[in-house]
Amino acid sequence: MNSLVVIIKAAFDVMTWLIIARVLLSWFPHNPYNPVIRFIYEVTEPILSPFRRLLPSTPLPIDFSPIIAILVLQALEKLLISLILHLA
Repeated sequence: MNSLVVIIKAAFDVMTWLIIARVLLSWFPHNPYNPVIRFIYEVTEPILSPFRRLLPSTPLPIDFSPIIAILVLQALEKLLISLILHLA
């Protein structure tokens, strides 16, 4: 079970860092056709888009969906790990 916890932690950490990378990319001009950038967008979009639809639009040009997504990912990670450890 311990290796399963390590895999889950690694998966959530990778996803969190990909979301952070996407936020940082939005601050700088970049080539959207670059394979690495396309990968980051394609992996993070399914997670971010539901939060964008749920959040009300604001007059500020700030996208709060990455913050909410990271918080939800952290909560989900803790929940999964606690369930796995509880079942062990």
